[in-house]
Amino acid sequence: MQVSVEATEGLEKRMTIEVPADKIDGEVQKRLKSMQSSVKMQGFRPGKVPMSIVQKRYGGQVLQEVTGEVVSSSFYEAVSKESLKPAGMPKIEDQARTDNGLKFTAVFEIFPEVEVKGIEEVKIEKPVVEISDTDIDNMIEKLQKQRVEWIVVERASQKDDRITCDYTGTIDGETFAGGEGTDMPLVLGSNSMITGFEDGMIGSEAGQTVEMDLQFPENYHKEDLAGKDVHFSVTVKSVEESKLPEINEEFITAFGVEEGGVDAFRDELKANMKRELDRTIKTKVKTTVMDAILAANEFDIPKSMIQAESSRIAEQMNEQMKMSQGKLPATMQPFEANQFEDQAKRRVALGLILSEIVKVNELKASADKVRAEIETIASSYEQPQDVVNWYYHDKDRLTEVESMILEEEVVDWVLERAQVTDNITTFDDVMKDIR
Repeated sequence: MQVSVEATEGLEKRMTIEVPADKIDGEVQKRLKSMQSSVKMQGFRPGKVPMSIVQKRYGGQVLQEVTGEVVSSSFYEAVSKESLKPAGMPKIEDQARTDNGLKFTAVFEIFPEVEVKGIEEVKIEKPVVEISDTDIDNMIEKLQKQRVEWIVVERASQKDDRITCDYTGTIDGETFAGGEGTDMPLVLGSNSMITGFEDGMIGSEAGQTVEMDLQFPENYHKEDLAGKDVHFSVTVKSVEESKLPEINEEFITAFGVEEGGVDAFRDELKANMKRELDRTIKTKVKTTVMDAILAANEFDIPKSMIQAESSRIAEQMNEQMKMSQGKLPATMQPFEANQFEDQAKRRVALGLILSEIVKVNELKASADKVRAEIETIASSYEQPQDVVNWYYHDKDRLTEVESMILEEEVVDWVLERAQVTDNITTFDDVMKDIR
């Protein structure tokens, strides 16, 4: 077998392979001879059909099968001989029989050579937070607002009041789709309406009709309304002010604290906030580390891997949409792979870098850490042991957790070598991006 390799663009290779005729012809004759003993044909006894007839009837089919197998096996033999690592399946071109046998060209990409470097120069800021009494007070207020009581008042509306109203919107004197509503509750200051609407309703009273001339934003989600002038006629039916529940036994027990009163409630709340904070910091640091090692290690990425990952992401997005909606909405086009090329490129690059770090440094996802992570996940369910059992009886789920632990091992490995500084910050600053 003769092999020649040509480097083209980026990671692509063109490999021309010539296979001797006897490698194919010998296998074809071997298979036809094996078939001869079992071929049944009218006019001949079983196993007595002449080879010339067997070859005439089945020779083309057998030759095609053998040729396909030889092309595949020869390709992998050749890349092994040339010490090449294909990234994806090859494209077979110019396949033809010659006087000497079979000749074909395989076009394929190879995995890049990844040598992780620059870790010592990577700068990482790690958030450091002390949960204060003020943070706990703010969290209690948020919990109170989730259970707010609305009380009707006989006065003009103020910011943070809730009004109930009927409204009609017109453009050039004509109503438009979605421009009418009845008994609509609206908290003034919630910014749930277009700019100017809620401000225009402050000071209104029950029974009053307010007329407003406004404009839809240029980037409004409905293109047919974007940037257009609109007139609203709004009739207020009631005005309500909020009343937060008292921090009493009834309120506390609603959050599962049966004993210890307010002090126990605050301790429990702080513990929950600490768990949430730790998870968020861990995620933020991980993202920072991944961004840093990507920036420090640029290399060519196989287009075939990016395309495959893009298709995988698009398929996942379409499946998620179908699960949430029952099916894709008629007005919505399915996600396409090219929409996710940047995301796919990042995933593939990170995957190659992480794999190299894991391999070179012999990092492992220990059974103890995998077990601890699964138990942490299971702890939020009513029957934790059932969840643990489910993970250990599902190889794919278990592999996902092992991959998660390996990523954490890589993050720890980077943090041990990078320039890490503490960033003293607040609970709200860390948590604001996920709210």
